[in-house]
Amino acid sequence: MKYASILVWSFLLLASTTQLFSQKKQLTIEEAVIGQYRELYPKYINNIRWKDANGFTYVKDYNSLWYEKTKQGKAESLFTLDQLNGMYHKAGLDSLGYLVSVNWINSNQFIIHQDAQLVIVDAKNKSVAKSYVLDPKAENVEYQEVSGIVAYTVENNLYIHNGKEAIAVTNDTDKGIVNGQTVHRNEFGISGGIFWSPKGKLLAYYHKDESMVTNYPLVDVTTRIAEVNTTRYPMAGMKSEEVLLAVYNPATNRSIYLETGLPKEQYLTNIAWCPDESTIYIQVLNREQNHMKLNAYDAVSGKLIKTLFEEKNEKYVEPEHPIIFLKNDAKQFLFFSEQDGYQHLYLYNTDGQLIKQLTKGNWIVTDFEGFDLSGQKVLFMATVNGPLEKQLFSVDIQSGEMKCLTPDKGQHSAFVNTYADVFVDGYSSMTVPHDYYVRDFAGQTIREIQKAENPLAEYELADITVNTIKSADGTTDLYYRLISPKNIDKSKKYPAIVYVYGGPHAQLIDNSWLASSDMWMLYMAQKGYVILTVDGRGSANRGFEFESIIHRNVGVAEMADQMKGIDLLKSLGYVDMERIGVDGWSYGGFMTTNLILSYPDVFKVATAGGPVIDWKYYEVMYGERYMDTPEENPEGYKNSCLINKVDQLKGRLLIIHGSQDPTVVWQNSQAFLNQCIKKGKLLDYFIYPNHEHNVGGKDRIHLMRKITQYYEDFL
Repeated sequence: MKYASILVWSFLLLASTTQLFSQKKQLTIEEAVIGQYRELYPKYINNIRWKDANGFTYVKDYNSLWYEKTKQGKAESLFTLDQLNGMYHKAGLDSLGYLVSVNWINSNQFIIHQDAQLVIVDAKNKSVAKSYVLDPKAENVEYQEVSGIVAYTVENNLYIHNGKEAIAVTNDTDKGIVNGQTVHRNEFGISGGIFWSPKGKLLAYYHKDESMVTNYPLVDVTTRIAEVNTTRYPMAGMKSEEVLLAVYNPATNRSIYLETGLPKEQYLTNIAWCPDESTIYIQVLNREQNHMKLNAYDAVSGKLIKTLFEEKNEKYVEPEHPIIFLKNDAKQFLFFSEQDGYQHLYLYNTDGQLIKQLTKGNWIVTDFEGFDLSGQKVLFMATVNGPLEKQLFSVDIQSGEMKCLTPDKGQHSAFVNTYADVFVDGYSSMTVPHDYYVRDFAGQTIREIQKAENPLAEYELADITVNTIKSADGTTDLYYRLISPKNIDKSKKYPAIVYVYGGPHAQLIDNSWLASSDMWMLYMAQKGYVILTVDGRGSANRGFEFESIIHRNVGVAEMADQMKGIDLLKSLGYVDMERIGVDGWSYGGFMTTNLILSYPDVFKVATAGGPVIDWKYYEVMYGERYMDTPEENPEGYKNSCLINKVDQLKGRLLIIHGSQDPTVVWQNSQAFLNQCIKKGKLLDYFIYPNHEHNVGGKDRIHLMRKITQYYEDFL
């Protein structure tokens, strides 16, 4: 019997050990938070750049530059980091610690810009052709390939460097005057403030006077005596910045200002040069953001030449793309507009006459990617095949014939060759981690470059479902993503967390790897939670009516649609409707707080990061677009102010904020906290000292552990 018992236990031990080794891994919190962007991210090709008609380069392992031929697929190393550093040393330059990216300026030369050094490398002669050693504080660096001049900013002033010396373009001692930097808080597609003319003879730049805008205090607690850092923060309805566009001539070392007129508080968006450098085009938007004028200005005198056309909307107009001149006709250009309800491309001439609407349909053009070699076809990314898809298309300018160049479903990125009618297509889908192909403009696949393996193959992952429900209006389809524990037992009841954003300029669900979900959601499903996300009305890429429904009443339609998601959870049968949580950040933090206050009997727990609490505390450009001013829309501001709903707090609410947040200022959540104290309402509050609008780096692990523990404790 004793011997038999040993055999039995040995068998059980062997069986359990075998089962243990055959079981798949479980995600750790560190893997779920950081691994998603590192070791568990699908393999990708870094810094794809076309060198010439025959091949492209990429950076491998941050220490070598490789060249791969288009058709043959043969790859060779062009430079190693050691070889580059040898060239740098010979030229008297500081060594590179690693190689991140290169940009080809022609088939023989490329630029490396790291730290204060901008270096042009001659690939043929394997030498440094030219170098620029900039001020250590240099930012916003823009190299002009034809003239060979570099423009950059140091603090609030603009400089150029011709390879021999630095020259000050501006010399403003008042820090409230800012030159050459982004303006209007990066709205309207604005990402920079320096605009070289095509041949480099002239340099346009933003000149921003924000000296009249309130200095907002951000407290730095890392010093023994806390210090105040200030940022200019124009709140809705308050005094805003005044912006001009200047034009600098390097030959005369003089600047002129374009006569953009009054009122001073307007938005100068989407700067574009004409091909011959004589004219600058600006999409001038009024502060109310409901009236846009496409204006042409003389680049030498600064005078207004004419207004080509205007665009108005009773809600708002939101220009986000500069005009694009045709390759073969300097008197015709492409213009992005939502005038028919969806963002499409229109063809105009420089007299302001509409020639034709180039694209049309209940879908949107997201990006312009270039022209074919003939200049007869326009290449663009669009959602023709549905809101979850993004693919590359061509449209013939004359015939209007349109063709899809990316045959596979999913989210695509196109790296277009300017020397030949080919492109590198990188894409992923819910079933494809990351694939790369070389394709041509006829839609034919030349060859496969890489197919990434599933980096999560060894892990037991949750089930991800993407489908549609009807919105609160009863007619509109909304996409949802449901993440459920693997091998879910539908006879049991599971807690659920609704992850929400809900606002414009964001789409949380698409046909990309993991359906664009955060791996923390998979981690939570692994722990037994159901995670639901709904892209409700107000979110991006569904057309103007869908997104603009929030106008003057933020939170209303968005919450109604999120509650349709709650109906979905209830219909599943295995969700414990007494244990529903909600999580979100920024606009999602506003939505999260709003939901637990508005539906206290539905949501038991909520975690809100960087929430907008009172829209009168938010900035002018974004806030007034969707809400107008507090004076113009007092009822909308009152209804969306969450301080007015504190009495309704019933469940557990954790608010998280970065103490240096320059986007949603700390005042929002502190005002809410103060009202909770006055009303005797208990809530949980957590600050990340010296973090801005979100918590990144290693501290993000702490953030997600904090949120996870909150649900473990109370849900």
